[in-house]
Amino acid sequence: LQITGLIFGGVGMVGTLAATVMPQWRVSAYIDGNIVVFETIWEGLWMDCISQLGLRLQCKFYDSVLALPPPLEAFRALMCIAVVLSVLSFLMAIVGVKYTHRTKEDPQGVSIFILAAGVAFLLTGTLVLIPVSWTGGSIIRDFYDPEVPVPLKRELGAALFVGWVSTALLIAAGAMYCHF
Repeated sequence: LQITGLIFGGVGMVGTLAATVMPQWRVSAYIDGNIVVFETIWEGLWMDCISQLGLRLQCKFYDSVLALPPPLEAFRALMCIAVVLSVLSFLMAIVGVKYTHRTKEDPQGVSIFILAAGVAFLLTGTLVLIPVSWTGGSIIRDFYDPEVPVPLKRELGAALFVGWVSTALLIAAGAMYCHF
């Protein structure tokens, strides 16, 4: 169970890092009479990208941190904290698993490392879930809002799905470690 938690936590950690750096949080939607299908627009936490026919990709980092909307600033911060916390959680889990194999007669020492890793994994999963779900909710709300112009409507990007899977894995790893 500890090794399974370690694998889930490691994959969740990599997924958290991937979701943080991926530019596909919001992807342009092709609906109604929108005939501009040779261009795909990706919006991420750090940059915007335009893909033309899948052959040419142009990405541009946001110019100013101060010019970003407040939710995007908060999502950046939450995801960066989640990346750091997932690495620390993973390291604590490794130490806990190694310490478990060395001293089987001292169950109290084992539970401290394992429990700390479990709580940290649960907290990391929550930190990833907040920006990913909030962004997904705003995309769906804007998509069905008749006042939002069709060219500005977006669909759920791949980074959101990576974030949701990472959240599930991190929470599962945390639950496994808190079970001990």
